[in-house]
Amino acid sequence: MMGSRVAELFSEIDKFRAQLLQNVEVMTECQHVETEICHKEILTRIENVILGVVTSLSKDEAPVLALPNRSSWANVSFDSAIGLQMSSGSSVTSIRSDCASSVTKFARILKILLVIYRLVQSSSYATKRDIYYNNTQLFGSQKTVDGIVDDISSMLKVPRRSLHVLATSKGLISGDLCYLEEDGTRIDCHSSSAAVAVSSNIGGIRNIVSSAKFVLIVEKDATFQRLLDDDFCAKLCPCIIITGKGVPDVNSRLMVRKLWDTLHIPIFALVDADPHVGLHVSLSQQMLAPVRYVMVPSLAIISVGVISSRRDGTVSISLHTSNPFPSAWRDTYGLRSCVSTSTDQWRCRLRPTV
Repeated sequence: MMGSRVAELFSEIDKFRAQLLQNVEVMTECQHVETEICHKEILTRIENVILGVVTSLSKDEAPVLALPNRSSWANVSFDSAIGLQMSSGSSVTSIRSDCASSVTKFARILKILLVIYRLVQSSSYATKRDIYYNNTQLFGSQKTVDGIVDDISSMLKVPRRSLHVLATSKGLISGDLCYLEEDGTRIDCHSSSAAVAVSSNIGGIRNIVSSAKFVLIVEKDATFQRLLDDDFCAKLCPCIIITGKGVPDVNSRLMVRKLWDTLHIPIFALVDADPHVGLHVSLSQQMLAPVRYVMVPSLAIISVGVISSRRDGTVSISLHTSNPFPSAWRDTYGLRSCVSTSTDQWRCRLRPTV
């Protein structure tokens, strides 16, 4: 009985994959927008910023840095092939060196630009934590460093990882998957009892080997661990499960996109029927977070199916429906918040439930 149900499930998944591959346009050019920025170009952009500062000083003027305003949705546009991105004509915030309220931030930005320049120049990497401990007195807190790195990413129009600044991953992955890290380390995710930490350098992953039929994004770490304990990957073999332990971090999202680009298999999300968290987790895999990141096509994936589990124990998988979210979701405030910040495509799906 169980075998026939699994076979039926895989048959539906294969149909879904065929539909995805038929409908999805090849986005080769789009996928390389951010990865093909060479080291020389990044160094040039940093040098241009410093040149502007020096030029202002030579004219006996106070240097000013212009940072794109990342906190306003008015500065965001949507591209169906990329996701959310900063608009070309977005408003900017001025960081002045002659203003008491911004001079410290001005100094912090220049300091981190120096660190980034050296990293790119030497083809080495550092975590945001490393940068913070480079000068704890100047930066004050890790949160300050995180925000400035994102500001620099937006200012230079370069994804953070292209600046050779990494973040420690919080995600876990398990299932039918093997690959090589950039340093040649072979990672095997087949263990049924323990998961593997998502790499901090997704761009360096190569030689991905997998026969998985689908990828399952699990919102909660506790649920993920329960699936491991129940030997989920063996029972529904072959598959891959991954969790970002709540709202996924960048590396977890990059890993999902890496799997899509390499394997072209369906991706499902197992989340709570909660507009405040569960819905945002599934949406975050398909759209970019403009508040924190400059245009990064490889953070968005093509399509996420939603697996919904109800209190009565019934489970449904949304593959082809125009509205994958249960009409029983009545958290009006949360849903309206999602509608106000979502793309046209998602607004159409969400409004019937509000």
